[in-house]
This record gives sequence, structure tokens and C-alpha cells, in this order.
Amino acid sequence: MSALPLRGPAVFALMLAVALLCRWMAFVPAVIDTDEGLYMLQAREWLRGNWPFVAVWDMHPPGAPALIALALAVLGESIRSVRLLGAICVAVTGSALDGLVRAAGGAPALALTAGLAYVVLTPTLTGLATNTEILFAPFVVGALAFAARLAARALDRAAAPRIRDLVPIGLLIGCGLVIKQVVVFEGCFAFALAVLLPWWRGVLDWRRVAAMAAAYAVLCATPILLLGLTYLLMGEFATLWDALVLAPLRYGFSRLSPGVAAWVVTAELLTLAAPLLLAVVATLRPLPEHRRLLVLGWSWFAVAALGVIAPGMFFRHYFLMLLPPLGLLAALGAWRLAAMLRPERVRPAVLVLLVLLALDAWRMDAPARMLDGRGLYEPDPVRRVAAALRQAVPPGSPVFMLNYHAVVLVLAEMNVTTRFAFPAQLSGRFFRTLPVDADTELARVLDSAPAAIIIDRGWLHTLRPEAIARVEETIAARYDLAASIAEQRGPVEIWRRRDLGD
Repeated sequence: MSALPLRGPAVFALMLAVALLCRWMAFVPAVIDTDEGLYMLQAREWLRGNWPFVAVWDMHPPGAPALIALALAVLGESIRSVRLLGAICVAVTGSALDGLVRAAGGAPALALTAGLAYVVLTPTLTGLATNTEILFAPFVVGALAFAARLAARALDRAAAPRIRDLVPIGLLIGCGLVIKQVVVFEGCFAFALAVLLPWWRGVLDWRRVAAMAAAYAVLCATPILLLGLTYLLMGEFATLWDALVLAPLRYGFSRLSPGVAAWVVTAELLTLAAPLLLAVVATLRPLPEHRRLLVLGWSWFAVAALGVIAPGMFFRHYFLMLLPPLGLLAALGAWRLAAMLRPERVRPAVLVLLVLLALDAWRMDAPARMLDGRGLYEPDPVRRVAAALRQAVPPGSPVFMLNYHAVVLVLAEMNVTTRFAFPAQLSGRFFRTLPVDADTELARVLDSAPAAIIIDRGWLHTLRPEAIARVEETIAARYDLAASIAEQRGPVEIWRRRDLGD
């Protein structure tokens, strides 16, 4: 590791360079995680003046499509713009983690290692996609960096925090909550560091704690309250309330069984075996100056794990929430292991361990993509479907996506036929999350005679049988097969309405 005291812009520049190096594979495929395509579709509609939930429905807050809309507006409407946004967010998070460790009393070299460890870990767990966990991480880690500074002041100088000190923490957590609701757990952790730890230290009385808790709650709620006011003025508050409050509750009824969840969690933790082993090394053989950071890291890891567990479904990208605290713990382990193995050359040894950590994370995703070849030396099926769709029907045509990636509608410049554009919700197993009857809405969409219907035959087994039967009946009566594109599990078919002609 360099002995140069990198600060501010220099740290960010280094983090961004490493992020782009580790995440270059993100710029190749059109789809890494299908959720990202839904956010892109929401973002595109938003730029057209059609607000989230009203035009394209989801049960996540609109922070992700808001950031993606900003990227599309500034960088152009393309997949690469969205993936560059992801790399920038990763770099900002790495920089914020560097600041957090410094604020908590860690040495600059250790802080830089922690930030870099997070950055190099992100190519795993579908982290190459610009998903919610990548987007809210800068806000969460930034808030915790401010909170860690207040905690250190209380522990080292018995200095009490002031209400104004909570402003950046609360607003940052509030911005994170507008991206995903599970940020609430780390928001509580930030308050515990900034206020409850000083109270425990004896520099705050309970009355002051109560006043600060009320102020903090208002600060955290401010972004979502402003969003609610906007929808209220539009006359769509009920739509927003259902999407952000009632739909997640309905989603919670689809939780995995404890047995299946245990297998999934074990598999994902094995994916993170290398940084976890470094964390264990740091914990079993701690350096005295690392003890406070170890407590911080493991406490943060436990709180982040609550965010992973809360939805009850355990999709891979949920585990990305563990990476910021794991980056801190892995950095502590790297410095401890380097001191044990090469005490005379600790910094070069830490650099080698970081490179090995990066290679381990990169190999989790890259070899399969390199062997598959899509977007590299083989055509990308998603882009082929979009190109074939553009040939089959005119741009701007209403297209119904039965069970393929929503991003095709963006790439092909087609319009949605229903605001419930995510296939797993309207036609698949999450139909109970919708605020409408899925069968009634599906019948309405098919009766409206979309210009084209897209069917991924390889994934029909994930759909409801009644939905499949209704679509098959419709295409037999009114549609012709316009194109069939080979996908990994079977063909993706584009069915064009007969009366459109050539």
C-alpha cells in the first residue's frame, strides 16, 4: 500500500479506477439482474413525464429509478450509462468507507484498504448490476461515517453530539430509504453510534436523547414525506401508499421456508468465504489498535444481516448489504495476516492480499460469462430480441412482455401495455403483491391487443398455469410468430398481431 496520505478527490479517483478495472465485465451484457431493467423502464417513463407507480409499478421506493433517470439524462439512454452509474456509486461508497474508518480512529492506510476491499468485492453476488444495494450504499456508509465521528468524539473526548450534527446523518439515511426500505436497520445503527453510544458514555441525559431521537426521525422521514406530498398533489397518494407499504406486506407472505433459506444463506456465505476468513483472522488475533474497529465492523455486519433477512426471500443481491462492513473486517484481517506472515514488509503483503481478494471475487462471476460468450464473442440474446422486436413492430408500439426482461422495451423503444411490467408479478408467483387481481389485469392487457407478445419458453415453468393458458389462447387466435431467438434455456418468441401485416 502506498505511504502517500491520499485524501478526498484522490481517494475517490483511486476507488473509481479500481471499480472500473474490477467491473469492466458489467459493460458487456444487457442483463445481469432483471430488476435493473425494471428500474430502467421506470426511469425512461419518468423522463417522459410518467411517474413511477402510476406508469410503471413496483414495490420499491422510486430512488433507484430516480438515480438511473439522472444517469440516462446526463450520459444518454443506454445500458452503459446505468452501469457507469453503478461504478460511480461503488467508488463513492469505497471513499465513504475510507472516511468512516478514519473517523473511527483507524490509520489512513487501513482506511484505504477497507474502501478498496469493498470495491473489489462488488463484482460478486450479481453486484455488477446497478441494483438497489449498490445505489443506497453511498448514502448508508456516508451516514455511518458522520455517526462514527460523533461516536469517537464521545468516547475519546467525552464530547456530546448536537442536534445539528444529526442533519447529514438523517438526510443521508432518508435518501437511502427512498431507494429501499431495508435501510431502516442501518439507519437505527447510525443513531445508536451517534447518540446512544454517547448516552452510554454518560455525556448525554435521556431527555436530550429523546429530543434527538425525534429530530432524527423527522430528518430520516423528510425525503419520503416530500415524495408523499408530491404524490398527494398529483392525486396519487393512495397509489404510493399501496406500493411502498401494503405491497411489501403482501410480499412478505411469500417468504422462503426456514430450511430452504438456510441452504441459500449458507451458499451465499460460502461465496464470501475469502473476506469472511480474513474477518475471522482479525477477530481471533486482534491488534490492540483494531479492537474498536472490530466491534464496529461486527456490529454493523449483524445489523446489515437484518436487512438481508427481513424480506424473507434471500435473492443474491440482498447479500450485497454485507459488503461494506465485510470490507472493513477484511481490511483488518489483511493487515493482521500481513503482520503475521511478512512483518518486515507489511504494506506489500496487504497489497497482495487485496489483489487475491479481487481475483477471488472476480472469478465468481467472470469465468461463466467468458465461457458463455454473450456480448463478447457471441451475440447477446437480449439485444437480439430487442433488434428483432424493432423489425417486427414500429417503435412506440404497445408490447406485452409475458416473462422476459423488461429492459427489452427500453432497448427497442417500445411502450408498456400495463403498469405491472415486471413479469414475475403479473404472470408469475408474486402475483399476490399486486394491488389488482392479476388474472383480470392480464385479461385486460390481452384484450387490448398489444402489437406484440414476447414469450421466453425456457422459463414458462415459473409462471402460473392459468396465465400461460390465457396467453396461448390469445396468440393462437390473433398472432403469428415473427421471430424466435435462442436463449440459454430455450427460445424467446416474438408474436406479432396478424392485422399489422408486413
